[in-house]
Amino acid sequence: MRATVIHGERDIRVEDVAEPQLSSGIDAIVRVVAACVCGSDLWPYRGITATAKPRRIGHEFVGIVESVGDDVARIKVGDFVIAPFYDCDMTCANCLNGVSTSCLHGGWWGADDRDGGFADGGQGERVRVPHADGSLVATPGMPDDSLVPSLLTLSDVMGTGHHAAVSAGVTVGSTVVVVGDGAVGLCAVLAAKRLGASRVVAMSRHADRQAIAIQFGATDIVEERGDAGVARIKEMFDGIGADCVLECVGTAESMDQAIRSTRPGGTVGYVGVPNGGSELPIRTLFDNNVGVNGGVAPVRNYIDELLPEVLSGAINPGIVFDLQVPLEEAAEAYAAMDERRATKVLLRP
Repeated sequence: MRATVIHGERDIRVEDVAEPQLSSGIDAIVRVVAACVCGSDLWPYRGITATAKPRRIGHEFVGIVESVGDDVARIKVGDFVIAPFYDCDMTCANCLNGVSTSCLHGGWWGADDRDGGFADGGQGERVRVPHADGSLVATPGMPDDSLVPSLLTLSDVMGTGHHAAVSAGVTVGSTVVVVGDGAVGLCAVLAAKRLGASRVVAMSRHADRQAIAIQFGATDIVEERGDAGVARIKEMFDGIGADCVLECVGTAESMDQAIRSTRPGGTVGYVGVPNGGSELPIRTLFDNNVGVNGGVAPVRNYIDELLPEVLSGAINPGIVFDLQVPLEEAAEAYAAMDERRATKVLLRP
């Protein structure tokens, strides 16, 4: 089959790889209907994180189940399924506590599982899913193709934006600031609005992303960054800052801006994948009673909550996909996101 392989900095290739095989009895083979490129995929693409040897890449996909192991009970051949950006069993203590990203038996796409089998990268024609009954969520029937982009966001970016809002304690009437205007930040705007925020500020300098943010419920746009951005936010909110600030980038600068934009007693919800250099200013947090909460988003735990609203059309997070290309053009997908010619790119095998 064909799949995406990263060889090094800005070296993405689509190559022939081995077909996945059932091996554990609790696994499944999924034919990928749609996958995508994540902002975190750009760290190795840009060389910020090293690629020691060629490896499979991609961790967001939806598709149709082609085969299942003998002990799979919940997922069936023919199901249309959503896969979170990691593998989990949804039965261990961490999964049941709502933190399936710390599954005691799970793992990551594009790597060997704990039993020695291989969990394929999501940017390919097929994927072996080690814990089919845990990781996969089946839709009630075959969805219309127009819903595929929004369903795909439940594998990562919509659930991650939601996690930022939940971690920050967004509730009815909250004032919210979102730092970061990538797909996760835009979904965080949508999540905050969905949870009842009275005012949602999207910090963005890009007109196309500002338009999506407004469509998702942003009430204000702030283009300033750094000290000027913090000053603007405080000016907007009684000179003290917002109740909740959602950090969706992962840099030292974005975290600093988030913390300083939060009012005393408020909370930062952070989901940006750290790319080095971020350290919390404990004294500042202490002096202002500012909380910091978040981390890698347990999106599998959120799918059941968000899926009905995608299916009903109540939310349409798939708008963040502003470019679709065939899997064979994966290199162009990475380049388009790296060069900010696209917010998020959907791949069709």
